[in-house]
Amino acid sequence: MTITVDHTATTTFADDWHRWHDAREDALRDPSGPLAFTALHWLTDRPERLDGLPGTWWVTDEKVFITAQPADRLDVDDARIAGVRIVRPAEGAPGVRVRNEKKVYEVIRRSGQYAVRVLDPAAPTLTAFAGVPAYPADPRWVITGRFTAFDAARTVTTRAVLDGLEHHHTAAGVIEFRIGATTETLVAFGSPAGLRVLFTDATSGITTYPAARSLAVGAVEADGTVTLDFNRAVNLPCAFTDFATCPVAPAQNRLRVAVVAGEKDPKQ
Repeated sequence: MTITVDHTATTTFADDWHRWHDAREDALRDPSGPLAFTALHWLTDRPERLDGLPGTWWVTDEKVFITAQPADRLDVDDARIAGVRIVRPAEGAPGVRVRNEKKVYEVIRRSGQYAVRVLDPAAPTLTAFAGVPAYPADPRWVITGRFTAFDAARTVTTRAVLDGLEHHHTAAGVIEFRIGATTETLVAFGSPAGLRVLFTDATSGITTYPAARSLAVGAVEADGTVTLDFNRAVNLPCAFTDFATCPVAPAQNRLRVAVVAGEKDPKQ
C-alpha cells in the first residue's frame, strides 16, 4: 500500500512563518528603533553637558530642562531650541524626541528617573544587523491554552534589566496549557481582546535571551481558549542593545520546560 503525505499544510505554515519573520526583521531595521541605540545618559538636578550631545540637560520637579543655542541644532516638534525648552516625558512610555540632524535624543522617564537615550542611524548594531537567529518553524509549538480572567485586572510589578528600575504591567488573568506531560501557566498582560506574555524557559540563558521573551497571544475565543504560537516568541530590545530598559519576566512566568521555538539570543 502506498501512503501519500500531504505537505501542503506544513509548507503553508512554514511560508507564513517566514513572511512573519521577514517582516519582523524589516521592522528591526528601522533607524528609529532599538538597533539604533548608542547611549543612555541619566539626568540629575544639576545642569550638565552630556558626552557627545550639544546643549545642557537637567531635571527639576518632574520637568526636563534643555538649554541650547540655534547653532546646536536641537529641534523639538520641528521647532529649533533657542534658550530653554522644557519637556515632560510620561512614565514608561515612548519618550520625547529631540532631533539633532540625523541623530535623535529620546528623553524618557523610567521608575521616576529621567534619561536621554541616543539613537544614531549609523549605530554599529544597526548597520551590521544581519537578521535574528531563530529555531526552525515547527507547528508542534502552536499550543492551545485556556484563559481564566481575574475578577479584576491586577498590577504585576517586575524588575528591569537595569538595576533600580521596575515595570508595572496590567494583568488580565492566567493561561493554562500543556507541553507534553507538563502543565504550565502564564500570567497574561493586556486584556481579553489582546493578550501578551513575558516568559523564560529552560533555554533561557543558554540558547535564548535570559531576561525574557515576549509572545503576542491575541484575543480570547468565546469558549475561553487561546492560541500560543511559540514560533513567534520574540526578543525584547534589551537582547540587542545595552541601552534599553526592558522588563524581566515575572516570577510566575518561568516555564520549567525548554521552549525550542521562536527567536534565539542574538548575542550568542
